Amino acid sequence: MPTGPNGEKRPADTNACAVHVAKIATGEIEDTKSEHPGKRKGGAAGGKARKEALNESERSEIARKAAQARWHRDTAA
Repeated sequence: MPTGPNGEKRPADTNACAVHVAKIATGEIEDTKSEHPGKRKGGAAGGKARKEALNESERSEIARKAAQARWHRDTAA
């Protein structure tokens, strides 16, 4: 059985998936939730804290290095 983006089990067959969704909607089974529901919120908070900790020139240098890494990759590999 394939797994979803958060590791939950999902039926591979289209009809089985439709039955699974219907069972969730009617309350026969409980929808699987992520083990870490606050993970995204924590990442956003960390980004905000990092932005406040760095000055503009440091942020600009980090962005410049990231852009250079994206645009100057070795495409032969």
